[in-house]
Amino acid sequence: MDHVKLAHAVLRGHLPPAAALAVEGVALAAAGLVVLTVLNVIRQVLTIRDPTKPPRVFHFVPYIGCAFSYGFDPLGFFERNRDKYGPVFTFPLFGREITVALGALGSNFVLNSPHQIVNAEQAYTNFTTPVFGKEVVYDCPNSVFMQQKKFIKTGLTTENFKRYVPIIADEVRAYLSKKVFLGDNLRKRRLMDPVKAASEITVCTAAATLQGHEVREALDETFAKLIHDLDGGFTPLNFVFPYLPIPSYRRRDRAQAKMREFYLSILRKRGESKEEHYKNGEPLTDVQIAHMMIALLMGGQHTSAATGAWAILRLADNPDFQEKLYQEQVDRYGDGHGGFAPLAYETLQTPLLTAFVKELLRVHPPLHSLFRKVLHDIPIPASVASPATEPHQPKSFHRHNDGGEYVVRAGGYVLATPGFTAVDERVWGRDGKVFRPERWLNGKAAKVAGGEDEGLEDYGWGKISKGGKSPYLPFGAGRHRCIGEAFAMLQISTIVATLVRETRWVLDSPGKFPKNDYTTMIVMPAKPRDVTFTRR
Repeated sequence: MDHVKLAHAVLRGHLPPAAALAVEGVALAAAGLVVLTVLNVIRQVLTIRDPTKPPRVFHFVPYIGCAFSYGFDPLGFFERNRDKYGPVFTFPLFGREITVALGALGSNFVLNSPHQIVNAEQAYTNFTTPVFGKEVVYDCPNSVFMQQKKFIKTGLTTENFKRYVPIIADEVRAYLSKKVFLGDNLRKRRLMDPVKAASEITVCTAAATLQGHEVREALDETFAKLIHDLDGGFTPLNFVFPYLPIPSYRRRDRAQAKMREFYLSILRKRGESKEEHYKNGEPLTDVQIAHMMIALLMGGQHTSAATGAWAILRLADNPDFQEKLYQEQVDRYGDGHGGFAPLAYETLQTPLLTAFVKELLRVHPPLHSLFRKVLHDIPIPASVASPATEPHQPKSFHRHNDGGEYVVRAGGYVLATPGFTAVDERVWGRDGKVFRPERWLNGKAAKVAGGEDEGLEDYGWGKISKGGKSPYLPFGAGRHRCIGEAFAMLQISTIVATLVRETRWVLDSPGKFPKNDYTTMIVMPAKPRDVTFTRR
């Protein structure tokens, strides 16, 4: 029965039994949703507020909560609700209660609270374990994860970084020759998707430097397909439903098994298993090492690819600054005959390039929200927010609750959003949302970002700054601060420096800078986003 006949049948009341049942089912479901929505609204209006609980964002649809308003525009969602409720508020998300703590002090509260109370493993294990594998990262006790970080950190030394710079530069040049200009030295122009280009460059450079020549040599189309299938299972849906019987999850699981076997075969060839041990004397198993290698490749790949794509787009949108970066390379590395001295680790961080990368990470941090699961009730410090400072409440409410604290109940989640604070106009001034690398050249931005000296702490993988009170946290803070921070800075700086030496590029649609795509876990540029590369 086609749609027109079905419509006539519905209007006349004449339907086959199966179709009638289907229509009746849809009608009942719609009516049920309306009833539940009305009841949900009534409950919110009539419920007497507990002042020890943060204000709760009003929403219409039960269970789903604020999924759409938060999911499609998280930064706007945070700003609107801060104006309405203050820097701390709770919103429902797929049956979970999420308490947001905005600002630098809010980030410090979430990221530096004791992990026995505010826990990352229970917040992220559904998301990462299907991709990385069992017994690593968030699928093991925190003490074990910290030791795994220490094992990985042994490859992130200054001596290794000195070797990595020329390797990364060679990989970028090879990519430009083979994939951008298709091996044709006479081909001058090529249209490219910057996300595709950045993804392929970053995975090749990470494999060549961090994982060795066997892994890099294996990066053919088959291996790329495995990475793509694993990537397809790296979605927000994992948080709620990590093991659905859907095609993308089946492809993810097959790819995970094949990549695990790939790394196991390399370990068998190298004969390197059982060399590392945990503090309790237990050795790393081959499977754990293989899963750590997958995590090292995939975890950094996502964030670096996003940063690389935004770097290409920002310079495509600002050819003048692109030329300034090129001239800086000429001034610092030029040989006087149109060529360049090789890039070197010791001199890589030139002023303009460093300013560009810092601004890139300020305006385009890969992650806008960082979650923790609350295992025990925890009060929020009054310095972050309190009932007595809530906006739009009568003075009587403030007087009655003076000295009181918000308490986040066990079973809920807390959320830090350093990505919001990094562009907050209350912190950075009226141009806080504007991409302007020059702000880092006069010392003012560095002073804003510097925050308070909070000392060093060793969480089990070496001493690092706690650093939670800064409004500039592109790599997080606390025990879960990104271990690859120094490598990421080196990688993106080398990629950008090599690109400006070899090519110039512009947006395919000048003046139409891509918007943020928040539908993926990592904030990517939305389409259209193509750029046109031209050989220098």
